[in-house]
Amino acid sequence: MTSLVERIGSLSVGRVETVTADEIRVMLYNETPQATALNTGTPTGFPRINAYLLIPNETGAVVAVIKEIFIVRAKPLSGKYDEALVDLPFPARTVIAIPFGTLLREGNDDDSQPIFSLERGVPVLPSVGDPVLLPTATQLRSIVEARTDDRLVQVGTAPFAGNARVWVHPDKLFGRHLAVLGNTGSGKSCSVAGIVRWSLESAHGVVNKETEGDQPAKLSNARFIILDPNGEYSQAFSGSNLPVRRFAVGGKEGAIPLTVPGWLWNGQEWAAFTSAQPGVQRPILLRALRQLRNAGTSATAAKAQAVRRYIAYIRQIEQLFADVPQSISGFPQNRDFGSLLEGLVGLTQSDEDFLATFGDDTAGLVAAIVAIRPSIQQVHDNRQYSWQGTQRYNDFQPVDLTTVLTALRTITDAFPVETTHGEISEDAPIRFDVDELPERIYDVAMATGGQALNNVEPLINRIQVMLGDAGLRPVIDTGGADSLSDWLKNLLGPSGGKPEPLVILDLSLVPSDVVHIAVAVISRLVFEALQRHIKATDHSLPTVLVLEEAHSFVRKDADAGASAQAADICRQTFERIAREGRKFGLGLVLASQRPSELSPTVLAQCNSFLLHRIVNDVDQNLVRRLVPDALGGLLGELPTLPSQQAILLGWAVPTPVLVRIRDLEKAQRPRSDDPKFWDTWLRKEGAEPDWLPIAAAWEQAEGHDASDAPNPDLPPEG
Repeated sequence: MTSLVERIGSLSVGRVETVTADEIRVMLYNETPQATALNTGTPTGFPRINAYLLIPNETGAVVAVIKEIFIVRAKPLSGKYDEALVDLPFPARTVIAIPFGTLLREGNDDDSQPIFSLERGVPVLPSVGDPVLLPTATQLRSIVEARTDDRLVQVGTAPFAGNARVWVHPDKLFGRHLAVLGNTGSGKSCSVAGIVRWSLESAHGVVNKETEGDQPAKLSNARFIILDPNGEYSQAFSGSNLPVRRFAVGGKEGAIPLTVPGWLWNGQEWAAFTSAQPGVQRPILLRALRQLRNAGTSATAAKAQAVRRYIAYIRQIEQLFADVPQSISGFPQNRDFGSLLEGLVGLTQSDEDFLATFGDDTAGLVAAIVAIRPSIQQVHDNRQYSWQGTQRYNDFQPVDLTTVLTALRTITDAFPVETTHGEISEDAPIRFDVDELPERIYDVAMATGGQALNNVEPLINRIQVMLGDAGLRPVIDTGGADSLSDWLKNLLGPSGGKPEPLVILDLSLVPSDVVHIAVAVISRLVFEALQRHIKATDHSLPTVLVLEEAHSFVRKDADAGASAQAADICRQTFERIAREGRKFGLGLVLASQRPSELSPTVLAQCNSFLLHRIVNDVDQNLVRRLVPDALGGLLGELPTLPSQQAILLGWAVPTPVLVRIRDLEKAQRPRSDDPKFWDTWLRKEGAEPDWLPIAAAWEQAEGHDASDAPNPDLPPEG
């Protein structure tokens, strides 16, 4: 029988030459294999970058991963110095390895085979002269494979660990956020699709493990939401046993219309979408939103909100009494007060029209508003005159102010309301008609007086243009969901009637003017819904939010091609999710080909990384700084990684590992293949374009009538 010493000797490949806190230099023996080692029981490539070494010590064995291989010119050790002899240097192979863990023996299994386990950290570093060993196949599996309880989702195999299977636990992979980084064509999108598919299939298999006979298959309670800006994933999950709910703009076949209703947006998102300036425009916009949300709730709320508007007018006029007790004279004061009265008359008319929609519930207030209009109109008309085609005002006397105040107080005295509490915020997801927003902004500006109307006219014009855009309207329209609960049910299944665990949001046809806001609103509402769920039930609802092309939405600086305000809102939303999402069960998966453009806050919160080929030196340097411990040196292989291979490291795996991602059938891959120019040129691929139906669908999406297009089958007129 081979003794332990003999066994260790047969696996020894070198000795420790130098030791520092973050790396170990190993001098290889002359007889150490040059390319393939056979002494571990199976052919093993050695030495190789990212391969593993063991250095036994009193705690077990230090596990190190090879970072660098090179040759030094060393002189042989001679016990006696002789001037007549010349010691010529000889080439000695040397490797530099990074220690990262300790391999412990836990006993034997039922077949008397040793059982090992890996613990991160190195309590005792090796000493110079210690032997360095090649790990056996069993030890390699113990290094790479997760503990038994964590072997839930297989993502691939480890080429440098005897093709041991690489497992991850969803709690570790998604609970602390995952970043999948790599250049175009490196296999990044396939890895994302595979991880989602294999996670759902594993959960589905466990849930149905005990299903017998003809019992229908049960679906897991998993939740994945893929934000897909390029439409790559639309068909990636078709033909599987995983039900998928697809949303898209533009009437894509089999997809549910994607809407992000404007009444779900908060005040910040509306301000970013409309580019409202902070001085005058933004406060007026927020006040208009607040009025619309309060008016749209119930007859009681509508009445209270209307009365509050008249209270605001009273306070404004009382302030004028305090500042100008005798009269309002001189330009521009008399013009501003005349504009205030004109706005007040317009407000009484709009309030009458809106409150009348509630029927008898608001009839008394409507009658009171109608009654005060003539007196206010008379004061306005008595002081107004025309000069050279422009409307001007004579000075207003104290009696004019008294007349207006008396009229307003007949409403506030007859319909008292609480003025400090109970008003709904402009951020509340209360449904209102977005078409009313421009008119409401106009009313608020008129009520504000001064130069407010002139300042908000550009804002009103922008909103009217946006709401009239046929490309934007399907996205922000109020259609689709009648309430917040309906919208959440559609998006956050599985639930009653919505059993699909996977939702794909195809954003490819969402107009660029609104795509950042749409992504921000969706992500914020998912986050806040999970917050409220855990508060209401004391249980989290684990959900994974997958963001493709993350560098477009989570940029560290403003995107020159998008609204700076909208891009900032989108980035801030994901930064909040990255910081706080774990506490509420929201995991984040970011996929990007330009990590250097991503928000440092979001990247810093990612605890697991799947790194495909990265060629750009700026991106490589950033990724190295993100990697914990001294393991950044392992990433030197990133520029040369072939497609389908990646380095997986972080919280999800016990050790950094080069992994070959599992195969996906062609039909299961996202549509991100490289274009085949040559085969297309030779007519072996592709098809002749037919632009007529494409243009017709395009024009229809933009609001044009395709029936007006000329028919090529008919002769031209004339």
